[in-house]
Amino acid sequence: MAEKTLDDLFYDTLKDIYYAERQVLKALPKMARAATDQKLKAAFEKHKEETQGHIERLQDVFELIGKRAQGKTCEAIQGIIAEGEEIIEDYKGTAALDAGLISSAQAVEHYEITRYGTLKAWAEKLGHTKVVPLLDATLNEESTTDEALTKLATASVNAAAQKAA
Repeated sequence: MAEKTLDDLFYDTLKDIYYAERQVLKALPKMARAATDQKLKAAFEKHKEETQGHIERLQDVFELIGKRAQGKTCEAIQGIIAEGEEIIEDYKGTAALDAGLISSAQAVEHYEITRYGTLKAWAEKLGHTKVVPLLDATLNEESTTDEALTKLATASVNAAAQKAA
């Protein structure tokens, strides 16, 4: 068997995040429907549009490296999404639901931030100069979403969940 290279790892990780983004795209409407806070609903709807853009950027990355755009099952994102669905089920109708939704969304964001940061570093090392700005743009959007979720949690959602207790 041929020795695996950083380029192979880059491609496998690219397939992983491509699969993950497509799963997130499916999960966001469910999260938006479950949210009771209107700002949180709007944040999920906005991020759904951004996620579509992330998928399109990833397709561009695949094209730029001369590989077919395809996903590879990502058990990590499946687990994170399953936990989010469990929170929706277990906390439906409670004041803590929105806080739980933010927690789940941030778990997704943190996973994505890790993946995009790694992919960007590897792309730089591999000389994929045209790919780096695409990965960086998505990394910045994921970080901005994470920060917005933190602000929403600390400004109102966490306090609303605590008051009801």
